[in-house]
Amino acid sequence: MKINIDSKLITLMCTGAILVSLGGCAVSKSTASKVELPEKFRSVTDSIFEMESENSSIAKIPYREFFVDTTLTKLIEQGLIHNNDLQVALKQIDIASLAYRQSKWGYAPIVNLNVGSAAINRPSKNTMNGAMMSQVTGKSYIEDYNTSVDLSWEIDVWGKIKGRKESALAGYLQTQEAAKAVQTQLIAQIAEGYHNLLMLDMQLEISHRNLNLIDSTLRMIHVQKEMGIATSLSIQQQENAKDQLLASIPALKKSIATQENGLRVLTGQMPGDISHRTKLSDMYTPEFKSVGLPVEMLSFRPDVKSGELSVRQALAEVHVSKVNMYPALRITAQGGLNAVKASDWFNIPGSLFGTIAGSLTQPLLNGKQLKTEYEQRKIMAEQAELNFKQTVLQAVGEVSNSLAAIEFLDEQEKITQRLALRSQEAVETVTKLFRHDMATYLDMIVAQNNKLQAELDLASVKAQKLSAITTLYRSLGGGWQ
Repeated sequence: MKINIDSKLITLMCTGAILVSLGGCAVSKSTASKVELPEKFRSVTDSIFEMESENSSIAKIPYREFFVDTTLTKLIEQGLIHNNDLQVALKQIDIASLAYRQSKWGYAPIVNLNVGSAAINRPSKNTMNGAMMSQVTGKSYIEDYNTSVDLSWEIDVWGKIKGRKESALAGYLQTQEAAKAVQTQLIAQIAEGYHNLLMLDMQLEISHRNLNLIDSTLRMIHVQKEMGIATSLSIQQQENAKDQLLASIPALKKSIATQENGLRVLTGQMPGDISHRTKLSDMYTPEFKSVGLPVEMLSFRPDVKSGELSVRQALAEVHVSKVNMYPALRITAQGGLNAVKASDWFNIPGSLFGTIAGSLTQPLLNGKQLKTEYEQRKIMAEQAELNFKQTVLQAVGEVSNSLAAIEFLDEQEKITQRLALRSQEAVETVTKLFRHDMATYLDMIVAQNNKLQAELDLASVKAQKLSAITTLYRSLGGGWQ
């Protein structure tokens, strides 16, 4: 009898081995189509930015080296530690990591321990089993006492378990890229918020300087009025200009407080002030020339990498849904103690039993569920590819827009600097002429307003340029290293 059982086991194992060897090469997997990328980013003037592959793209520069302002880097570090959105993304990595670890157990058999079960079965006396039971055993019921170990193992003939593992791995890697994307976005938001705060500081400082200038002019007009040169109308006009400027100062202070609170919230802190910040005029503008090639974004930009992983995951799910329609080879085994009397339950070796079985199950008719799921998975894979291509398009577009913004803002900054310098000179000239009664108070007001607007525009352009460079840094995928 023992030889017979071993022979059956050998036959079963050989059958499984044949199926494995044949099935390993029977199923072909779908592959993703390639995404065509331009050779370089669009730039308005090719003389400003280098896009050679041998040069280091700014995406490779760590944020601590790209942003050198100590207050800004401190805010970024606080945000990376305490920002709640980033912490949520990191927790998602932990969840996906557990799912991936669990997927590795797909090749292991499922083992269950039945510690002890007792059952009594009383068949109807009007049945054959019930009538014969009374005659054979003298009882109208059957007792069954069982303690066993159950084992079930599915052989991965078609790569189903491997496909599930690949899907779980892609999902796990996607969460990592999602966390990187949150980090790059957070760094960019903090940097842009800080630059905007410095712009507001400078605008407030400019307003106070021009307010002092208006007060100085107002004192001269009062003197001229006493001398009979000026009229009360000129005093009223200058006081109106002063009040207009005074009215803008509370709005600037409100914007500063709001920006400070926003930065504190981004860094995971309660609203409050931000001290020891640099003046916008002293702010270091990151200098760079190389932005790399568009193909480098596939390895640096987190959302692009996440889109690529999404395609991999979708293709793995297509494979799993396809092989679900194929035969499944399972081996089951059971062993333990079994008796029809409680007194014989643990009578060893009399109560020992063992069974082993192999099954090859082929789905035939299940309401077309498996076929429908397979077709749906193929469509979802196509969607993932389209989303990936759209992500790449948007990424290249963002970089190209940032390059154009930097180039035009650089030109605009030079023009605005000249305008601000001439406005300052015009104020100095009209002040001298006004003192000698060679210019009117209207000339003074116009010159002062031009100077104020030119200086405010210069502060705005400089802040926009810093933000454009930050956006380019983020668009290329920098900041998560």
